[in-house]
Amino acid sequence: MNRRPLARAAIAAAVALAFLAGLSVDHVARAAPRRDTSQPYRSLDVFAEVLAYVQNNYVDEVREKELVYGAVEGMIQGLDPHSAFLRPEVYRAMRDETSGEFDGVGLELVVKDEVPTVVAPLAESPAERAGLRSGDRILRIDGTPTKDLALVEVVRRMKGAAGTQVALEIMRDGFREPQTLRLVRDRVRTSSVDGRILDPTAGIAYAKIASFQDRTDRQLKKALDDVRARLGGEIRGLVLDLRNNPGGLLDQAVRVADRFLTSGVIVSTEGRGRRAAEVERAREKDTEPAYPVVVLVNRGSASASEIVAGALQDHGRAVVLGTQTFGKGSVQTVIELADGSALKLTVAKYYTPKHRSIQELGVTPDVAVGETPTSPPEEHGPAERDLRRHLRNEQRAPEAETVGPERRAEAGTLPRPADGLPTAPGTVAPLPDGVAAPASDRPGADWQAALLHGARGPDHQLDRAVEVLRSRRIPGSPPQVTPPKE
Repeated sequence: MNRRPLARAAIAAAVALAFLAGLSVDHVARAAPRRDTSQPYRSLDVFAEVLAYVQNNYVDEVREKELVYGAVEGMIQGLDPHSAFLRPEVYRAMRDETSGEFDGVGLELVVKDEVPTVVAPLAESPAERAGLRSGDRILRIDGTPTKDLALVEVVRRMKGAAGTQVALEIMRDGFREPQTLRLVRDRVRTSSVDGRILDPTAGIAYAKIASFQDRTDRQLKKALDDVRARLGGEIRGLVLDLRNNPGGLLDQAVRVADRFLTSGVIVSTEGRGRRAAEVERAREKDTEPAYPVVVLVNRGSASASEIVAGALQDHGRAVVLGTQTFGKGSVQTVIELADGSALKLTVAKYYTPKHRSIQELGVTPDVAVGETPTSPPEEHGPAERDLRRHLRNEQRAPEAETVGPERRAEAGTLPRPADGLPTAPGTVAPLPDGVAAPASDRPGADWQAALLHGARGPDHQLDRAVEVLRSRRIPGSPPQVTPPKE
């Protein structure tokens, strides 16, 4: 009798059991002392048996590690769209991205209708220069169809040494047929904050946060201090641009929101069964002066950027302008494993200061403004609610998707239209007719390409944000917000 398959099966079952038990340590620790903990994992006998048959009988020789990795990937893919098993090379790439430097094309992707779909290109990346935009569907990578590829595999295929090429076949609403773009990979250095002066006369500044990385809060402070020095005085109005910001590190989002708030809840997170709630609160130290703020958002604003927008909106500290955001209201933790791989696992949902869940729904802007003067104030790119297996919003009401600024005004989060916005210190006066900011201080050259050939145009949403700062009175000091129940 050949005992080799049985021995391998026993070893594989033991390894798999140890792996799963390690992830369930809290559950096991609370179990009754005499409980037979092997019973929940009896189905691993099937896994071990299949592994042995494949290793010994499959037509081609296969590596055991590849089989195990494939099995784990399949298990995690059955959860939600933001949980993933990260192979060692993918995990290293993810750490590079959060550190602010990596080689690739610079795309934030989700899977929609089984096809990798662009959430947003990163600023000054090969993808942005090529004109890729939110909603573009990646059909092939170097000729390989993407429909059946896991998202981590799609990311792996797009990564590569700077200077090498990758061919992406994309489909976009309005295209008659797919188009192929050849991108040259580059070292994407994502200094996540860009600070500019929009109007030196009125003291209006601009700060764009591309993503939330290790040093985003410090970079924002430096950008604002640099703008102050160039103005030769205080900032009297700020446009905080979070458009096409796919998120990033939760602690950095909290610190950025804290920079504009003196007290109160910024965000709360709740795990399974609403247990293990954590509440992040603002502190008065290092808070920016109470100048008016407009936050720009769009469908590409997701996760950490929605935390910032939601916190400043709930506290009345800023007016949110643009289009509905992505709607990712969940928190992931990354668990590094022994072989250099990692598990990215959804462990909690987050809530705004007024305990609103934005999962599926996103943040509704106070002032709805489309991308162009003639376009409707709706986005047609992918959203959280379009993703397979996305988490449901337990607060969602049947009419939730139709709730807009007018409905929220009745609830007190916006002033009634007839009243205007409350008077606050530091209100920006309108500029005299004919006075405009110098072209060198306007961020028009930084906007995402509007067409595949890379043409750039005016920024309607930014213009409207400046109009709001010039002509309306914006809240300057945060009101008290009732904290969530702990």
